[in-house]
Amino acid sequence: MKTITIDPITRLEGHGKISIFLDSKGNVENAYLQIPELRGFERFTQGRRAEDMPQITSRICGVCPVAHHFAATKALDKAFNVEPPSAAKKLRELMYCGYFIYDHILHFYFLGGPDFIIGPDAPADKRNILGVIEKAGLEIGKEVIKHRAYGQKMTAILGGKATHPVCGLPGGVSKGLTEEERYEIEEMDESCIEFAKFTLKLFDDIVLQNKDYVDIILSDPYTLNTYNMGLVDENNKVNFYDGKIRVTNQKGKEFLKFNGNEYFEHISEHVEEWSYTKFPYLKSVGWKGFKDGEKSGIYRVGPLGRLNASDGMATPLADEQYKRMYETLGGKPINSTLAFHWARLIELLFATERVMELIKDPEITSNDIRNPVGEPGEGIGVVEAARGTLIHHYKLDKDGLIDKANLIVATTNNAGAINMSIRDAAKGLIKNGEVNDGLLNMVEMAFRAYDPCFACATHTLPGQMPLEVNIYDVNRKPYKKLTR
Repeated sequence: MKTITIDPITRLEGHGKISIFLDSKGNVENAYLQIPELRGFERFTQGRRAEDMPQITSRICGVCPVAHHFAATKALDKAFNVEPPSAAKKLRELMYCGYFIYDHILHFYFLGGPDFIIGPDAPADKRNILGVIEKAGLEIGKEVIKHRAYGQKMTAILGGKATHPVCGLPGGVSKGLTEEERYEIEEMDESCIEFAKFTLKLFDDIVLQNKDYVDIILSDPYTLNTYNMGLVDENNKVNFYDGKIRVTNQKGKEFLKFNGNEYFEHISEHVEEWSYTKFPYLKSVGWKGFKDGEKSGIYRVGPLGRLNASDGMATPLADEQYKRMYETLGGKPINSTLAFHWARLIELLFATERVMELIKDPEITSNDIRNPVGEPGEGIGVVEAARGTLIHHYKLDKDGLIDKANLIVATTNNAGAINMSIRDAAKGLIKNGEVNDGLLNMVEMAFRAYDPCFACATHTLPGQMPLEVNIYDVNRKPYKKLTR
């Protein structure tokens, strides 16, 4: 059996490799995404002061620290039995939308978009932001950098730092918003709304108007029929910061809807010996291996998962784009993995619209931004990270220290689907042993659509992890193998 290894895989957060196994005829027998890094955040947070968790966990990832910051903060609200004031919730959501703006811009232009703007089989040294600027023009490159900086400036104003915020506290936030800051954010967001519209048009012109690209998006190698999951508001519209977790089935019908503090009743985690990433699944369906369909408990989260799990967007321009996407790609749900890119840009527009709604809310400059905390206990915080549903679950001791912690991050939720997407793409693209750089990049496109963050996803339940140790003698021959 021949093995093809893509190591390292590129344009993602974290590290990983893809191993593709070919049979005697040169066709793909199986493929695996292997994640070699172990972070172990669940373990080393034990014994820490609970109020430090929003700062500690934001260091899990430099790309999505705001998501971990507020998942931790919301968990502490529950753990200390305190409800934040209305103004504090709005400030948190405002900052959260700023994070979505810079994160979604990053992925489309720097990580995922080059495959479409430059082309999936273009030379590797062109499939990057420099290639995008070369093809789209220097002025567009400047706009990309400017508007990503605007999103970071919003988070810096509200959170104290652009990358690792320090504002989240149990019961509220540490800093309010002045009228001058409110005006500055409003000005930046007016520009961001126009840039989001421009980016959607760019996607339309380059991708949707290219029949070959649309055929790739809708092709079998990039299609998975899974359950979908995301947070929704009271009208079942997408909400990044708050709401209930909604799961829809392969026909787009509601399958589950529950509060975040009930997640452990509905979600379980499977472990494979070849990866440090766990594989969540729906308990009521069960783990049936790496299969899709209604009898497999694997589900998808993130931009496409959120849109599939919702009944629309909560802002008018984004909702128009939402409807157009489903009309264009054949109705709801969309199971085409590469449609994550379009869904991500619709969310970019939604985030900019939501910023404008919040920044014009009279309560946004209120000084009533924190309530006193109660006795320590247990808390669960759920938000929608840019990559999907993120859950932080803490149990505190009587002194307010972390006794146990469990984190189910977005890429972990998607881990089963990502592995299946890579396998199916490899099987559909590699035939009779014919392999080239362009084909291997198209295999990578299957995981890149999810915008995975393996820095976040690689952690284990406290004290346990898959482990294999090979011992060799002085002649470099295998002597002993130890496994756990």
